[in-house]
Amino acid sequence: MTQPKLSNSKLFRQACYIGGEWVGAQSGETLDVDNPANGDILGQVPNCNAQDAARAIAEADKGFQVWRKKTANERSECLYRWYQLMLDNTEDLGKLMTLEQGKPLAESKGEVQYAASFIKWFAEEARRSYGETIPGAKPDQHIVVTRQPIGVSVAITPWNFPAAMITRKAGAALAAGCSMIVKPAEATPYTALALAHLSAEAGIPAGVLNVITGKPRPIGEAFTSSPVVRKLSFTGSTVVGGKLMAQCAEHIQKVSLELGGNAPFIVFDDADLDKAVEGAMASKFRNTGQTCVCANRFLVQDSVHDAFVEKLTAAMKKLKVGDGFEEGVNQSALINRAAVEKVTQHYEDAMSKGAQRVYGPVPEGKKGNYVEPLLLTDVTPDMQLCHEETFGPLAGIIRFKTEEEAIRIANDTPYGLAAYYYSQNIHRVWRVADGLDSGIIGVNEGAVSNATAPFGGMKASGLGREGSRHGMEEYEEIKYLCMGGE
Repeated sequence: MTQPKLSNSKLFRQACYIGGEWVGAQSGETLDVDNPANGDILGQVPNCNAQDAARAIAEADKGFQVWRKKTANERSECLYRWYQLMLDNTEDLGKLMTLEQGKPLAESKGEVQYAASFIKWFAEEARRSYGETIPGAKPDQHIVVTRQPIGVSVAITPWNFPAAMITRKAGAALAAGCSMIVKPAEATPYTALALAHLSAEAGIPAGVLNVITGKPRPIGEAFTSSPVVRKLSFTGSTVVGGKLMAQCAEHIQKVSLELGGNAPFIVFDDADLDKAVEGAMASKFRNTGQTCVCANRFLVQDSVHDAFVEKLTAAMKKLKVGDGFEEGVNQSALINRAAVEKVTQHYEDAMSKGAQRVYGPVPEGKKGNYVEPLLLTDVTPDMQLCHEETFGPLAGIIRFKTEEEAIRIANDTPYGLAAYYYSQNIHRVWRVADGLDSGIIGVNEGAVSNATAPFGGMKASGLGREGSRHGMEEYEEIKYLCMGGE
């Protein structure tokens, strides 16, 4: 067992945070947490069940009764202290994240900054939960609209962004006056528990933020079967999101779902190819391709196809694969063997259907959870990598001839989370923006996520938005007051 060496040793927690206390599972069961780069066991966390989840719900309800009575300014000040503590502990939080998730240390520390930005944004937004007045429908009548917190909320978060996927949800919930229970992915619980420790140091009252670890099914079923839980936010697969949505119907719980994606990255013949390659590298190879908004399909117009491939190949040759703590590494281990096998399967399927390997070695699966970056051409829409999220460093390029063809191929998917395109023609920029069925569109930009903008998708990519003022609205109820005259 290799436990992390941190400047602030209190950040490494192997217990759940429920009602302001660090507790184990009632059953005493635990789960191992490993380092995907080498398989070393980092420690254990409680393997909680429905009874533990019920306790967390009860404590969150107590916390909500306290937190909802705080003024917007009081909530804002607590959140701002939490934000500052995250920044103060960036180095340790980054180390924890690299150990349990695998991403390069520089990228982990960048995620801490990104995650903290959501807490800062919602600390400010807490003060701006405005209502409205509406002219009465008859004399002496006044109509007032107010906003109030929806209540106990839960967040089920993924492993690829262990900090940011929590703060994007919890920041909004707490700013609105809700309490929250976070269920982090089994692979990456330590970042979540460290954030809980810092929230307590920031003065956020007991029960307002809770973190429960364990296998997802019994905990998730406890959340969706409880009438006390009024909101569920989930980031993960479309299949699981659909099941949770169905379960939430019993008590009409409000649902936010950020689900699968299949992002097209379109390069038109009037694009700045150097900028397009720069955006492609940022989009495709961030977190070694393990993001829900990373480019999954490259569509390149025929006349610039060869030039783009040449430039992208040159850029990919500069990538360095290795342990996330090694100097200069920007491509690290994938989260587990299943992730490696999926990339390998997509590669083999594409090659069997006529794709050409331009760059990168044949994936062999002999180096733990590592996959070298790969570039394929002659990709066609019938290949698996065009229909499923690859979630790894495999880039496949499809040729197209016309703008209409590109839009048709880009939209030929059940998903609609993110899309990217590069063009210097302002008329084309607007036409393509109107034509793409995606909730997030990068126009001559490969990095689209930030706290001030609404993040979310269309179709099978989910419901609701995170970040921006719209993110806080997901945790609020609108109340209409009709005030009659004498």
